[in-house]
Amino acid sequence: MDRRWTIERIRGDAGTFHQRDLPAPPVRSLWLLEVDRPAVVLGSAQPADAVDQVLAAAQGIDVVRRRSGGAAVLLEPGRLVWADLVIGRDDPLWHDDVGRAAWWVGELWATALRQFGIAATVHRGPLQRGEYGDRVCFAGLGPGEVQVAGRKVVGVSQRRTRDAARFQTAALLQWEPGVLAALCGIGRLCDPVPPALADAAVGLGLAADEVAAAMVSALPA
Repeated sequence: MDRRWTIERIRGDAGTFHQRDLPAPPVRSLWLLEVDRPAVVLGSAQPADAVDQVLAAAQGIDVVRRRSGGAAVLLEPGRLVWADLVIGRDDPLWHDDVGRAAWWVGELWATALRQFGIAATVHRGPLQRGEYGDRVCFAGLGPGEVQVAGRKVVGVSQRRTRDAARFQTAALLQWEPGVLAALCGIGRLCDPVPPALADAAVGLGLAADEVAAAMVSALPA
């Protein structure tokens, strides 16, 4: 069976990306998605009022929803690498246990980051929400997500059907959560970011193109 990866690089808006259908039949796919304008993305179970819609509009930030779980993520051009991975149920990478299903995704990211001399670790324990994890994705820690020196650098969520899984991942290049905190009701724009949120994550300080290239080179055979 052909296990080669189909790789797509696409620039556009977050709402359209999140509504993409899974390929039928499912094939191994890596989608490198680049947003052309800022958007705050709600997890599938978050209520619409989890984000201040008025503030988002004033800041020129779209508010969209993804089909996978988790909390809010702020997507801004040049500040993260968005990489989605699609596999079919018959793929050796598939795991029926939802908690373990994303471990290979975290290992893929850790392998990619090692190319830059970054010692990354993959979380294999249960979900750790933290103080703000119900509101902000990078404030919590879930299975398969990646940390550097105890701070989250890669977030992972997944959408599963009977036949396929889509793992949505985002690697931080920069972490300046002031705007996201205000959007999620954690203080105002002018307020200092609480340490529990500021210290929960860290940016890689790398260029998006080189991180994306490392991701491609680390794809499992």
